[in-house]
Amino acid sequence: MLEFIYSRIKYPKKARQNGVEGMVVLTFVVEKDGTISEEIIVRDIGAGCGQESLRVVKLMNKEKIKWTPGKQDGKPIRVQFNLPIKFKLD
Repeated sequence: MLEFIYSRIKYPKKARQNGVEGMVVLTFVVEKDGTISEEIIVRDIGAGCGQESLRVVKLMNKEKIKWTPGKQDGKPIRVQFNLPIKFKLD
């Protein structure tokens, strides 16, 4: 999943111009079928980085990329997941 995210994320122009670096944290629910829902930015470094992270995570459902759902007693269940995404200038 990280390969999917980092290959599609675009460093926001405003963040690049202002030298913004750091960690954005998103939280979302992995549904029983592996899709994601309830995507929320928990920690944002600003300059569009949070919105860009959210865009890429929502892209997973559009491109039919599925997560492995959690299991309890052998049955799939909904699980909340926190995803840190690092922004670092080259």
